[in-house]
Amino acid sequence: MAEEPGELARATFAGGCFWCMEPPYDKLDGVIETISGFSGGDVANPSYDAVVRGGTGHLEVVQVVYDPAVVGYDQLLDVFWRNIDPFQADGQFCDRGPMYRSAIFVDDEKQREMAEASLEQVSALGLEDGPIDTRILDFDAFYPAEDYHQDYYLNNPTRYRFYRWRCGRDQRLEELWGNEAGGAP
Repeated sequence: MAEEPGELARATFAGGCFWCMEPPYDKLDGVIETISGFSGGDVANPSYDAVVRGGTGHLEVVQVVYDPAVVGYDQLLDVFWRNIDPFQADGQFCDRGPMYRSAIFVDDEKQREMAEASLEQVSALGLEDGPIDTRILDFDAFYPAEDYHQDYYLNNPTRYRFYRWRCGRDQRLEELWGNEAGGAP
């Protein structure tokens, strides 16, 4: 999606459980829609079950449709970083496996440059001694997850809050990001 005046743009982020990546973006002015789905794999239209069983190569992602006249890609990147553990190589929080790894999918060279600059900024913070394991990948295709995954946090608030608590997501985000956890600086 081009970022021409009056046109909408898209950004695609893998931050572990896609349910947990929708709410921080839905709060932002200028975000039109968030869609949970899959990207980065080599199977067309994968099901959730196929992705979590492994072998499709997909990551769980959230695709953010936004108005670049209201919210910039740089702001979306800030929110992304503060909602993941960039050091975790085997997934995100309690979700383990390659389908839960963190990544930024870039649509074009401008997004790549901004994503790489944001990665350097996070690296310079010195949050931990280990290497950052978040990848920057070329966007190829996006496949929406089944309807019951969309807006899960709104449609199943009790189950969502329990899952998020049990997974230790908020505790780890606070440990890493302090009062910036879950939002933007």
